[in-house]
Amino acid sequence: MTATTAARIEVRPAEGGVALAVAGRLDAASAARLWPEAMGAARQGPVTALDLTALEGLDSAGAVLLLKAAPDAEARGASATVAAELERTRKALATVPPPPPPPPFRPVSDIGRATVHRARASVAGIVFLGETIVTIARVLARPRLLRWSDLLRHLDEVGTRAFPLTLLLGFLIGVILAYQSSIPLRRFGAEVFVPNLVGISLLRELGPLLAGVVLAGRTGSAFAAELGTMTVNEEVDALRIMGIDPLAMLVMPRLVAATLVMPVLALLMNLAGLAGMTLIMSTLGYPWAAVESQLQQWLSLQDLIGGLFKAACFGMAIAAIGCRAGLSAGRGPRAVGDAATAAVVGGIVAIVAMDGVFAVLFFRLGI
Repeated sequence: MTATTAARIEVRPAEGGVALAVAGRLDAASAARLWPEAMGAARQGPVTALDLTALEGLDSAGAVLLLKAAPDAEARGASATVAAELERTRKALATVPPPPPPPPFRPVSDIGRATVHRARASVAGIVFLGETIVTIARVLARPRLLRWSDLLRHLDEVGTRAFPLTLLLGFLIGVILAYQSSIPLRRFGAEVFVPNLVGISLLRELGPLLAGVVLAGRTGSAFAAELGTMTVNEEVDALRIMGIDPLAMLVMPRLVAATLVMPVLALLMNLAGLAGMTLIMSTLGYPWAAVESQLQQWLSLQDLIGGLFKAACFGMAIAAIGCRAGLSAGRGPRAVGDAATAAVVGGIVAIVAMDGVFAVLFFRLGI
């Protein structure tokens, strides 16, 4: 490009403002060089006209420069090619606006914005909890509102298909606990008490907790992804328009299924863990009769019932958090992934916090 064809801008006075005369070839490099000059001319007054008689060529970057400097100006003397490029760029800018610049770093306002966001999320969670309680009461009064076919499908997805994974993890946890607890107890000749330690740990704490982690990672994320996809596709809005309660149709079958299945998963986790512990005890030289004697002596039905009750509460919490994450999903390609992540993280944090509350409550009650 020679000096005679390099783009240049001339500012001329005009009626009601200024006029810009553009000459040469206005491409990306010329637009970057002339951008400050064009914006400065636009600040002098409204640009009422564009003289494009001497404009030899124009690309999209140059068209953006002209449209930003003079969005409402009349283009005069433009060739057919230049006029077509300007019109095409104007439509593109109107259809997809450029992303806004990132906000400046302001710690105080950022903290306040995050606090307000968390407060709104907490209020939305309380509202969802209240709506769920009301829906449960409605379903108890009118059982026909519960879709039994969906309930059976979710029972199969949440429970039956999770049995192999639960049994495998339970068996491995029992093996690990037996090995790790036998090492310190061997110093005191107390390896015979390994079944007591493993049995009480599984029935009261680890069985329900690990089953809850499995449910949160496998099923809570699935609930959030499925309902999040329906939210993004506006299927949930369509149900509301048709007068169908999404909580009764979508949430209740999942909530009931998770609540019913979790005690079964916890029981399978306990049995598989005890089986793994028994295998390790046999390798250490303790027969099944010795293990059975210790389990019968130290474990009680109260331990089992307390663990299964906690498991049912964990299942209800995980299902509720997963469904809420899916129904509150936003719009866009990341909405479903963010909902699934929120469901898994929220479910695991919730069951750990609930387990701590149950531990304190059972200790105070002497259970």
